[in-house]
Amino acid sequence: MNALGIVVAQLARRPLQTVLAIVLLALGVATLTFVVLVQGQLSKQLARDARGIDLVVGAKGSPLQLILSALYHVDVPTGNVPLASLDQLRRNRLVAQVIPVSLGDNFRGFRIVGTEPALIEHYGARVAAGALWNAPMQAVIGSEVARVTQLAVGASISGTHGLAQGGAVHEESRYEVVGVLAPTGTVLDRLVLADKASVWRVHEGDPADDAERRILEEEREVTALLVRYASPMAAAIVPRQVNAESRLMAASPANELARLFAVMGVGIDTMRIFGGVLVASSLLALFVTLYNALEERRYDIAIMRLLGASRARVAFLLLLESWLLALVALVAGLALGLAAVAIVGNWLAQSRAFVVSPGTFAPELLWIGIVAVAAATVAAALPAWRASRMDIAATLARG
Repeated sequence: MNALGIVVAQLARRPLQTVLAIVLLALGVATLTFVVLVQGQLSKQLARDARGIDLVVGAKGSPLQLILSALYHVDVPTGNVPLASLDQLRRNRLVAQVIPVSLGDNFRGFRIVGTEPALIEHYGARVAAGALWNAPMQAVIGSEVARVTQLAVGASISGTHGLAQGGAVHEESRYEVVGVLAPTGTVLDRLVLADKASVWRVHEGDPADDAERRILEEEREVTALLVRYASPMAAAIVPRQVNAESRLMAASPANELARLFAVMGVGIDTMRIFGGVLVASSLLALFVTLYNALEERRYDIAIMRLLGASRARVAFLLLLESWLLALVALVAGLALGLAAVAIVGNWLAQSRAFVVSPGTFAPELLWIGIVAVAAATVAAALPAWRASRMDIAATLARG
């Protein structure tokens, strides 16, 4: 019988101990795999979507809520700000660019965002089909919106009031899809973009006379303003200027992301520690399994030595046994971890939030495999050494 056959036969003699060692290591690997993939992908998306935006201006409230709603479109806005604030900021010499964002409706859970073409240019997006809007009530959809809804250029859609599905549908105000964006890997992929005047038209209706129209125009608002500084000095001055306004609040994406990562980091670190504890427990279980196996097979090992097996071969058999357990646990743990990532990714996709995919490779996964093999090697080291140093004569004499 070859070495692998011998090892498999020995493992089959101790099914409960074998399964326990595999389960503990597999759970540790699954936990670490889940944390590495989810944390890595979410961190990259958060950083990518905020890149180039120095400040978000909105209604007073929670700065983190403002960032999540205006930049990532996963929370409700803190309110609206006067349209005059847009012109005021654009006149500020410390400000290089201001991009307005108006929210209020959705289409099948994807948010309809009233904005300007500058938002598309900011993320470096390009049109895969059709063109950008050139008039109100024309819409450009992100790649994820097009994939899920199967919409194409020329389609007609109606928004649903509110930021979640289930609200009243604006049947009388329909958008024409004039463009589809190529995938960008950014928040644009899951948005329906239109001119900011489209959002006003949907909610203002058709004014009865010119006086009413002028009143509506004077009272127009936007949800938030995305600001890019003209110089480093702006970081110390512009936020203070904004916060001095009674209705306005300035939130720094960098600061709020740091706070968010600090909060998330507690849970992530806890899961990492839990995974490490499981790996350590599996190391102990492997050691106990192999040590007990050595005691049970002392006579068999002595016979093997007597028949010509070298010390190295005996030690190798125990190491191979541990490595085989680690390999099975590694495969099972990776499969379990990827399945958990797929479940979370599907949930996020249904909520029109971030994109998490089990198919995304992370270099850290290689380290998980290395740690698993190293743990198996450490667990088998002492039993393998004792087996190779066994006194053949004394063992055969005891029987």
